[in-house]
Amino acid sequence: MAENTEIEAKILLPQEIFQKLCSDFTVKESFNQENYYFDTSNRLLKKSRISCRIRIFSDRAEQTLKVPHQNPLQNKFHEAIEINDKLSLKEAQDYVQNGLNNQHITFKYSAGKYLNQHFDHNLQLDLQTYSKTHRILANGPENCELTFDDSTYPDGYEDFELEIENTNPQTISVVLDKLKKEYGFTQTKSNTNRAKIARAYIHRVKI
Repeated sequence: MAENTEIEAKILLPQEIFQKLCSDFTVKESFNQENYYFDTSNRLLKKSRISCRIRIFSDRAEQTLKVPHQNPLQNKFHEAIEINDKLSLKEAQDYVQNGLNNQHITFKYSAGKYLNQHFDHNLQLDLQTYSKTHRILANGPENCELTFDDSTYPDGYEDFELEIENTNPQTISVVLDKLKKEYGFTQTKSNTNRAKIARAYIHRVKI
């Protein structure tokens, strides 16, 4: 189990700017991931500003809760507490398959413990929607890691996102300002700090 504070800037970009960024910075890792999002039938987690997902990679998997930070360090960027548990591929695939079969899911481990402490015991969750992402991790300015996500959603929609995550909000500001100036993109309410789970709900289809 890992629990950490996540501070990040998230900006949706036009495809041509996204591709230019991907080609201009040294790639550290490049991989595919599948993101499956769970909630109760009455969206209890969303009402509590909690997101719940299982993420599957080629050789591993994890479950994650993102919960509101009670004492955020800043208010400019997205900030949340992440509760992560490693899963075996079989565990994760079984969760997802049960969800696809319209069976309720009950999380275990640290995520399950958190849910049991804050909601009814053995909270029953349903698979709500998903996204599939090709992710690139790159070395960015100020020794700050850049994340480039090319994601598709159940209805076929595709978007392109830059994430800048760092424990120091000032570093995020410096890197973001530098990239905006060099690549000519701007931030608006519609393209900034829009969580992938929210976009997956917008573009979901009946499972």
